[in-house]
Amino acid sequence: MKTALVIGGGFAGCCAAHQLELLGNWEVTLIEKNSFLGAGNKTRWYGGHPYTFGPRHFLTQYEQTFAYLNEIVPIRLCPEHEFLSYVESDQRFYNYPINMADVRTMPDYPEIESELDNIKSRDYIDARQAKNLEDYWIGSIGDTLYSKVIDEYTRKMWQVPTNKDIDTFTWSPKGITIKDGPRAAWENAISGYPYSPSGYDSYFPFATKAANVLLNTALDAIDIETKNATIHGIRKHYDVIVNTIGVDVLMGERYGKLKYLGRKLNLIVFPTPHVFPENVYFLYYTNSEEFTRLVEYKKFTRHESPTTLVGMEIPVDNGGYDYPMPFKSEQIKCSQYFNDMPEGVFSIGRAGSYLYGIDIDDCILQSILMAEQLRDNSQDYPVPGPQYRFPELKG
Repeated sequence: MKTALVIGGGFAGCCAAHQLELLGNWEVTLIEKNSFLGAGNKTRWYGGHPYTFGPRHFLTQYEQTFAYLNEIVPIRLCPEHEFLSYVESDQRFYNYPINMADVRTMPDYPEIESELDNIKSRDYIDARQAKNLEDYWIGSIGDTLYSKVIDEYTRKMWQVPTNKDIDTFTWSPKGITIKDGPRAAWENAISGYPYSPSGYDSYFPFATKAANVLLNTALDAIDIETKNATIHGIRKHYDVIVNTIGVDVLMGERYGKLKYLGRKLNLIVFPTPHVFPENVYFLYYTNSEEFTRLVEYKKFTRHESPTTLVGMEIPVDNGGYDYPMPFKSEQIKCSQYFNDMPEGVFSIGRAGSYLYGIDIDDCILQSILMAEQLRDNSQDYPVPGPQYRFPELKG
C-alpha cells in the first residue's frame, strides 16, 4: 500500500484525499492546523444566518466538476444571478462586468465613444502590447471608462498606489471583449449553491472518511526532497505529498516569502427580508471605499428569516492567503519553488498553485488530474515528468 500526506484540509486537500481513496490501495494522512475541515468554505452562523467566508458559490464551466460535487452535495442551480457595480461619479449602478448597453447610458458617453473609436482605429495605446494593467485597460476601453470602473477598484483590490505596479493581468476580465448588451456575469457557467443549510459541510467528512485526519496539527518538519515529514514527533516517509498551503511555507521560504493579501469580512444584519434587488447577488464598488464588494448571503442559501445578512469584503494585508499577488517578480520567485519540487509532490489549490483564479471547481479538477496521473503511472511509480502543479484553469 502506498502512502500519501495531504497538507491542508480545505476543499483542495479534502478532494485530493477523496481522489486517492477512489484510486484504492492508498493510505492517506491529512493534517489541518485548524480544528475543522473546509477552511473558508465551512458554514458559519451569524444573526441566525448561515454564511461562508466570502460567498463561495459554486461557479464552473466544467460539467465534470459539477457532476462530481452535485452527486455528493446536491447543488441548487441559480442561473439568474446578476452582479451590479456602483459608480459614484455617476451616482448609478451598472451591470457587472461592464457592457455597451450600460455604457451608452452614461452621462459622459460622447467622450467614451470617441475614445472607443480611437481604440478601434488604433490611434491609442495598443492593449496587446501593454506592459502593465493600467496600460492594458486604457488600451482596451479608454481613459474615461478606465477611471470610472477599473482604476480605484483595482488599486484597492491589490493595495497598490498605481495599477502600473501590476505587471501581470491574464487574471483580469478582458476589457477588449466588452459585449454589446446587458448580461449576467459568467453567462456560460454553471452557477449554484448547496441546498443544505450547512452548505458544503457534509462534503468534508465524506471526502476524508478513508483518511487519517489530524486536526489542530501542523508539520513539525519536512524534507521535501526525500518526502519525509515529522508530525507529532514521528518522522515518516511518504510516496506522495499533496500540498495545499503556501508553497513558500512548505519549503521553508528558501527563496523568500511570497506576497499575499488577506481579506477582512464585516457582517451586517438588516431588519428586512432582503436588501438587494431581485436576482442581484453581488454589489461591486468601483470608488474610494475601502471595501470591494457586498454579498447578500440569502440569495445563495435561500435561508428563511425576517432579516437578512450582508457581508462586506475588505482587502487587507493581515497575513492571510486569499489573494496571490499579480506581480512578475512574485511569479518568478514562485517558479523557483516549483522547480525545486521532486517527483511525487503535487501543489494544488489557490495557495498551493499561487494563482488568484483558482476556485472550488478548479480544486476539484486539479485533484482529479492528480489522480489520473497517479493511476496512469501506477505500474511504474514515481511518475515521470513535471507534476508539481497545474496551470491556471480559467482564462
